[in-house]
Amino acid sequence: MSAPRVRETINNCVSRAQSDSYEDQQKALQTLASITKVSPQYRSLLAQTDGAISTLLGLSKSSSPFIQILSLSILLNLSLNPDLKQSLASMETIYRLNWIIQSSSSQETVKLASSLICSLAMLDKNKARFGVAGTIQVLVKAVSAPSNPAGHHLLSSLAELVQFHGNSTLAVRAGAVSELIHLIGSTEAEDLAGTSLAVLNLLARFDEGMIALTKTDQIVSLMVDVLKGRSMFSKEGAADILLRLFEESEGCVRDASRLPEFSTLLADLSIRGSNKARERASQLMKKIMDANLDPYIDASSMIYQW
Repeated sequence: MSAPRVRETINNCVSRAQSDSYEDQQKALQTLASITKVSPQYRSLLAQTDGAISTLLGLSKSSSPFIQILSLSILLNLSLNPDLKQSLASMETIYRLNWIIQSSSSQETVKLASSLICSLAMLDKNKARFGVAGTIQVLVKAVSAPSNPAGHHLLSSLAELVQFHGNSTLAVRAGAVSELIHLIGSTEAEDLAGTSLAVLNLLARFDEGMIALTKTDQIVSLMVDVLKGRSMFSKEGAADILLRLFEESEGCVRDASRLPEFSTLLADLSIRGSNKARERASQLMKKIMDANLDPYIDASSMIYQW
């Protein structure tokens, strides 16, 4: 399709999407979703079309879940172009995405809104905007909802945003550490636990997150319980957190060394684990052996098991 023909098609679709006819809106949005799915050039042409973005934002609040899904899908497609991320992340867009996550009854819509946040936040310049708009607090509250089908999408967005120090601070103040700990301890979906651990590790890079972690009751026992699970991704995350805790607090080293199964789990991880897990197991055992432990802790038995 020639460029003039594509531009004509896009203009026509934007015009039809603005009509009051549900059928016209649906057909126009389906066409736009199709042509922007694979072509960066078509995404740019649509973004440059007068009224296109505002129309899509308006339709994302449609009473029809299908129209909402189509409009958000198109915006997500546009966000795949790196040069469009900054212009798409307007405060109007961010507030609309916050509203969708807080208010929508459609989990598919929430997943798309979360994915769009994650995509836009991949541009570092955009991360602070989401913090200013209150998105961090919205995401923390949303992930705390029991059995949330959009949980993985919400956590992925949070993981992207808290890489910025200011957003990490906001997340900790919003209670993210306790909510993530609850998810890790209660969820049966190990991929969700793994992503929660990844976010915790990001929060622990900064003082606020580390302090909140060390103040968490039974944090060492919880991480050791994760090492007993089946997910290698989760085990890597738990080992990373244990290593951070050991570096921060000798008390955490003592707590771990007093757990009879800990050295066995590390030995198993050092043999059957991934490359990263084996490396972390070695580092954790070294921390245990280097610590100035009380005489009643049987370090020799730990060496034997290792």
